[in-house]
Amino acid sequence: MQSNKPIMTQYDIIFITGEKYFDHPLCGIAILKRLLEKNGYSVAVIDSPKSEDEIIKYKEPKLFFGISSGSIDSMLRNYTPLKKKREEDEHLNYNEHIPDRAITVYANWVRKNFKKSKIVIGGTEATLRRFSHYDYWSNKLRKSILLDTRADILAYGNGEKQILEIASKIKQNQPLINIEGTCILAKEVPTDFIELPSNEDIANSKEKFCDAQNLFSNNKNLAQKQVTRYVLQYKMPKYTTKDLDEYYDFDFNRNIPNDFEHLKGFQFSVVTHRGCIGGCNFCAIKLTQGDKIISRSKESIIKEIERIKKHPQFRGNIDDLTGPSMNMYGLDCDKCEKDCLNCNITDKTNNKVIELLKAIRNITGIKKVNIKSGIRYDLASDELLKELTEYHTFKTLRIAPEHTDKEVLQLMNKDNESLQHFIKRFKKIAPETRLSYYFMVGHPGCTIENTKDLKEVMKNLKHTEKIQVFTPTPMSNSTCMYYTGMDLKKNKIHVPYTYNEKKEQKRVILNQ
Repeated sequence: MQSNKPIMTQYDIIFITGEKYFDHPLCGIAILKRLLEKNGYSVAVIDSPKSEDEIIKYKEPKLFFGISSGSIDSMLRNYTPLKKKREEDEHLNYNEHIPDRAITVYANWVRKNFKKSKIVIGGTEATLRRFSHYDYWSNKLRKSILLDTRADILAYGNGEKQILEIASKIKQNQPLINIEGTCILAKEVPTDFIELPSNEDIANSKEKFCDAQNLFSNNKNLAQKQVTRYVLQYKMPKYTTKDLDEYYDFDFNRNIPNDFEHLKGFQFSVVTHRGCIGGCNFCAIKLTQGDKIISRSKESIIKEIERIKKHPQFRGNIDDLTGPSMNMYGLDCDKCEKDCLNCNITDKTNNKVIELLKAIRNITGIKKVNIKSGIRYDLASDELLKELTEYHTFKTLRIAPEHTDKEVLQLMNKDNESLQHFIKRFKKIAPETRLSYYFMVGHPGCTIENTKDLKEVMKNLKHTEKIQVFTPTPMSNSTCMYYTGMDLKKNKIHVPYTYNEKKEQKRVILNQ
């Protein structure tokens, strides 16, 4: 039980987060806290507050409140794909305590009690709601979260560079403008900004909604009119290997809270890179971490593992090498803004990740390096598959085909290597290793017939690990298709809108 006793220390910055705080590189707030403290700022963290009483016991921070719902949008966290509250689902052991639209709730608590304080919002929920967006849970368009929260500035993406510049500007009483990787509200649009269709435009025209979706990018200065003001997005700053090496160099204690049991198996995981070149239309990573790979240096990763070895609970096993698709490590390329996945310049040999795996295996005291988070199978070379199946899996390799129908896969933007071709290739390399599969139903363009065809394919696949019903998350390409009933070229497509059809597609797969 938390004490209501007043906190007498006045901190420079107070973070409020919907998740439990833990000093671990998988906790974004932990990295920001460590980085700010390294630069001379005092930082407090209020995690999972149940009421404003847990906030008002603190003195107003000298600089700002930083507010996040955590690593997941609070609505996605609290509700199933069929909008059932997870806490009411008898099949789920759900013990989260986070309000719906958590950032807005927390920001309103702060505005009520600390009227003059600066508010900085960030994290996944803020990042995916920075512009006008379709909200699945209310089934309507919503304006930028900047308006609901009355925040002074929004930091999108990972936020390390942004948070340092924001802190510096507030400390020096400078205006919060021209900070890369942030969004603010303004009365006018600067000359070097691309203007998206306005909130009013997209509310009146689904074609305009598609136009806005096709313009979204972290790599551009964008503006969108919201009633009488504009949301201005300053393009994302360039993150480098050197930056990531600094952020993951802190000596985190890696202790996992008791009520975070689902993370116990990742206590000794190591983040190897950020970003994703996959471009899956249902995924939000390109709007959070970006569509380019930024890898840590091999030396930085080995240095972190040497620190892990000293942890009193460490028993010799690295839980996971993690990032958006483990085998995208080393696929860094910033020569242009083109699609790296389909570009001949990008080195897709997997040589760098293989070199990393071999180097870690040679560290004294490391018994095994597990790969739990799966791979992007159309980017996996034969050499990498041999390496993984011989040394880094427990007789099972996880992949996520999502679907098998060509047209559905095209709408998902996942139609590179066919699943059957990969399975044949894999069986020649590792006949004793199982493949486990992750599929999705209910995606825009997916009909009952497509699902029946998928079921026929699955009859020959023995280890389907998970079947997920598509959930429209803010600002993804697939959510644009869901809302408009059109693909990104504005061609009409079938969309499973009703609960009955979504349930039926899942029943077909599960034989219910």
